[in-house]
Amino acid sequence: MSYPDHLRDEVESYLEDLRFSAEPAADGLEEAMRYSLLAGGKRVRPVLALATANAIGVDPRTVLPLAAALELIHTYSLIHDDLPAMDDDDLRRGRPTCHVQFGEDVAILAGDGLYAEAFRLVLEKQQGLPADVLAAVCELAAATGVNGMVGGQYIDVKGLVESGATTLRRLHALKTGRLIAASVECVVLVSGREKLGSRLSPFGQFAAELGVLFQIVDDILDVTGTEEDLGKPQGSDERHGKLTYVSQYGLERARELAAESHRHARTALAAAVPGQADELEQITDFIATRSS
Repeated sequence: MSYPDHLRDEVESYLEDLRFSAEPAADGLEEAMRYSLLAGGKRVRPVLALATANAIGVDPRTVLPLAAALELIHTYSLIHDDLPAMDDDDLRRGRPTCHVQFGEDVAILAGDGLYAEAFRLVLEKQQGLPADVLAAVCELAAATGVNGMVGGQYIDVKGLVESGATTLRRLHALKTGRLIAASVECVVLVSGREKLGSRLSPFGQFAAELGVLFQIVDDILDVTGTEEDLGKPQGSDERHGKLTYVSQYGLERARELAAESHRHARTALAAAVPGQADELEQITDFIATRSS
């Protein structure tokens, strides 16, 4: 399956050049932050941002600060997810997790630092009209706060789906989907939403469906993938007794749901940017068929 590796290369180069500490005494904290940030991966969220820029006729290099901020936030979430109080995982992207390498206290601070630096990066470096940049920052905060990623994580750790207080789809729409959707929506906002006109709604539908698709496939891979492919322990969700698409619907039905979500995402994308979204199509197909 093809993937826009040229966009990933742009992201990797930009991330590699980022530095965070102007205080020599905090160099050890920066080391921990960069250890997790530069651990590799497909960089789906920032690549999605650059591909969105291309699809709406914007030079993707102009949204690199925003794209990098998405990856800083994603990395922060992984560091905190891996902590003993959360998923208690020792392996991430094929090497020791941040708290194993640097200690639990430093890992917590590394995650906190990455989250704060993400917003500083956008506010200092991102091009765009001030109102558009602020709109993108507001969406990024909403997508990662109580009404987004953090709220979804709360629902997960408190077992509120199991109690019937909410649904599995809603859990993952918040915990995983909002940040993936923001990777599309924030680029639209920072570029000026009037560029899209009537296509804004299908773009939002595409972004939301893509987040759901990502999580369904993630749940399937937790059961079917190998530790080598995943870069983390296989069966982590089952070990922690988490409710997933596989545990709730069974493996075959989960695969059917993934296929349905993939179709919905492609349909919405075709309505949003007909005939000019090759890279977004590649990413969508990659998410649907990925093995790690």
